[in-house]
Amino acid sequence: MKNRLFTSLLILALSATFANAQESPKISFAVIGGLNLQNLSGKAYNGDKLNNDLLVGYHIGVNAQIPIASEFYFQPGLLYSTKGAKAKSESSTSTTSINYLEVPLNVVYKKACGNGFMIVGFGPYAAYGIGGKVKTSGSSPTVESTIKFKNTISATDPLDVPYYKAFDAGANAFVGYEMANGLFCQLNAQLGLLKINSEYAEYPEDKTSVKNTGFGLSTGYRF
Repeated sequence: MKNRLFTSLLILALSATFANAQESPKISFAVIGGLNLQNLSGKAYNGDKLNNDLLVGYHIGVNAQIPIASEFYFQPGLLYSTKGAKAKSESSTSTTSINYLEVPLNVVYKKACGNGFMIVGFGPYAAYGIGGKVKTSGSSPTVESTIKFKNTISATDPLDVPYYKAFDAGANAFVGYEMANGLFCQLNAQLGLLKINSEYAEYPEDKTSVKNTGFGLSTGYRF
């Protein structure tokens, strides 16, 4: 009788442990992609506000979702992302497009809602420029120049080359919905906190301050 009772209790304990393990959140992974609506905001050389237009770009990549507390997760990722802006004058349009490898490090709150989950996330990001172009079109023939990444411009550097700093960092925020089958959609906002314009060593009066800003829409699948 005692053996049967002990066996029954052991089976119940193992069943409860297994059920809890099944219910505990696990590390998951996702593929993600979508559209960027980006801008380069800040000040021009003389301190005037930049009046650029949004540039449509895209992002694609992966992330992991690691449980850290009840309904809270740490979500690091790796994205390939295109950013930039359009600048228009009376005679021409200049399009700046910069390609980045980006590492977002977000904290995510995930709350059960209907048959899925409401998700809200925020955190910092770091990015590194790996390429880009500035294309100017108008009444004259179109000119396309390759961006060169450099922190400081000296007097010996060519003046007909667009220069930017490679490193960028800032803040992310997003809100979205994830379905029970792993498909999700989210609205993103991003604010660059570092100046990405290269600095002129010989012109300390330069007031240029250019930062990445933007928002977008992402879709993906978590597994």
